[in-house]
Amino acid sequence: MEDFIHLHVHTYFSILDGQSPVGKLVDKAVANGMKGMAITDHGNMFGVKELFDACNSINGKRKKEGLEPFKPIFGCEMYVARRTKEQKDANMGDRGGWHLIVLAKNMTGYKNLIKLVSRSWVDGFYGRPRTDHADLEKFHEGLIVCSACIAGEIPSKILKGDIEGARKSLEWHKNLWGDDFYLELQRHEVTNPNIRANRETFPLQQVANAELIKIARELDIKLICTNDSHFVDEENAEAHDHLLCLSTGKDLDDPTRMLYSKQEWFKTKEEMNEVFQDIPEALANTIE
Repeated sequence: MEDFIHLHVHTYFSILDGQSPVGKLVDKAVANGMKGMAITDHGNMFGVKELFDACNSINGKRKKEGLEPFKPIFGCEMYVARRTKEQKDANMGDRGGWHLIVLAKNMTGYKNLIKLVSRSWVDGFYGRPRTDHADLEKFHEGLIVCSACIAGEIPSKILKGDIEGARKSLEWHKNLWGDDFYLELQRHEVTNPNIRANRETFPLQQVANAELIKIARELDIKLICTNDSHFVDEENAEAHDHLLCLSTGKDLDDPTRMLYSKQEWFKTKEEMNEVFQDIPEALANTIE
């Protein structure tokens, strides 16, 4: 079994979207023998202090037992403006933006991440707090970046059939981040026929993944796998579904409402190894 840690995690600070208490995530990761974990809430860093405190509390006990410290990784799933963050025209697709996982590698990266997130709210808010390529270039030092879910810039272009555009975007990121840039794979396959869940996402992930793996092999770019965690355990899926109804203002029985795949729990190392057993390096690279 390959070692693994979660690098794409939403806590209850991803307001009305994530459901997980930070402490429960840390407890589950530690109990499963993980060496650390990231939190990457949507557009904000509200959970950083809580993660820091939870890990400090656990590491005090681990030190007495002669164990290695459990490592908190501070991150954010940022929205990257499709043009610039100052441009705000809904007709031009400026509302919201592409997803991007940004992680602090060191203290310099932590300070730069704070700047990026703050500027995304102060200067870039339009539907969502948005950064852009210019700010990423300006504050790129000390950061590790992953291409995110199928709402990321590169997989989005792949799914639109714009392979050339996807490769150009990839080259831009690779030139900026170097070895600290990773292509991200997700697999949210719904295997239970009796639950109401999103079954459209997994086929799209598979299309994006196939091209991402091909590009990674061709250009020698590292792969990681993530599970886009939004709740702690599998049995929390229904409660999370109710939360989405509150978020979107929809009734539970509305046939048109948004659904998740209900695979977005904080999976164990064993579960992630089962999902990605054919790409062991994507699991192992999360430890980097």
